[in-house]
Amino acid sequence: MIIDKQNMRQVIIDSPLQLKIGLDIAETIKVSGDFKNIIFCAIGGSALPINVLNSIIKTTIPIYIHRDYGLPIWADKDSLIICISYSGNTEECLSSLKEAIDKNLKVIVVSSGGKFEELAKQNNIPFAKLPLGIQPRCATGYIFSAITKILINAGILKDISFEILDLAGDLKNINLELEKEGKKIASKITKKVPIVYSSNNFSTVARIWKIKFNENSKIPAFFNYFPELNHNEMVGFTMKNPKFKTQISKLLSVIILRDQADHPRILKRMQLTTKLISKTGIKTNFVEIKKGSLMFKVFSTLLLGDWVSYFVALNQKIDPTPVKMVEDFKKQMSK
Repeated sequence: MIIDKQNMRQVIIDSPLQLKIGLDIAETIKVSGDFKNIIFCAIGGSALPINVLNSIIKTTIPIYIHRDYGLPIWADKDSLIICISYSGNTEECLSSLKEAIDKNLKVIVVSSGGKFEELAKQNNIPFAKLPLGIQPRCATGYIFSAITKILINAGILKDISFEILDLAGDLKNINLELEKEGKKIASKITKKVPIVYSSNNFSTVARIWKIKFNENSKIPAFFNYFPELNHNEMVGFTMKNPKFKTQISKLLSVIILRDQADHPRILKRMQLTTKLISKTGIKTNFVEIKKGSLMFKVFSTLLLGDWVSYFVALNQKIDPTPVKMVEDFKKQMSK
């Protein structure tokens, strides 16, 4: 029986190639202005690359991610509005785009088509067209590179195109190795509810692992980061009821994404937290982040998360690609 009916494995294998394609897509997208802030209007899988960008690159002006209808109240003529929807039909982001057009604000559109493309053409808005054919959560490379190139062209970021191209090659070289590692990790956590922890530096990565477990593996999952979780969440492991404690210990599995370059006190917190959690019977798995540049660390760990969630799905005989509940929900919302 074929489980991976839409061949997500090939999508993951090909994902490093997205980085170059994303740069090419946005090559001619140029805007100018003395912008005071950048507002990205995106949600779901289309918003993830913005979080990745924020975790890797610091801009000279603030970046905001608007995951809601309309525009934030501070959006004005000094803002650069970048509306992203992989499908081109996401209703929250569509309302943001329409408001930006109505207010005659400086706006750029990134999408694979749909109503976004129609509005961009009708209103002569710069439009970066993404390739079709994959789930939005799988298009991180396309969108990350495209929005980075847009900001480079606008003079907001220094040109890191060559670093991105080098990253694509490095990820391609280690991808099959990451597949093996991901399969091994998946064997330890299948039939568990994963809780993904990391330092604050990699909280975006932990969040995306959580999302990939939700959408690829079709399981609940949670994330948090050090040191914040030591001031609240870890208290939740101090369960007193023996029966409940046993049930929880069988259900949960903690994954800690650890970078040996993290602050020494953070590394100590990880070790001590693991020691305390282990007293409940809950298993903890350390995942060591690869050595290299921050961009390589982030993207290689994201790629590993793709493989882990992919194999958790296969281990449960679940096709990792479809997100039926999301599609059903959208249909009901459209009525």
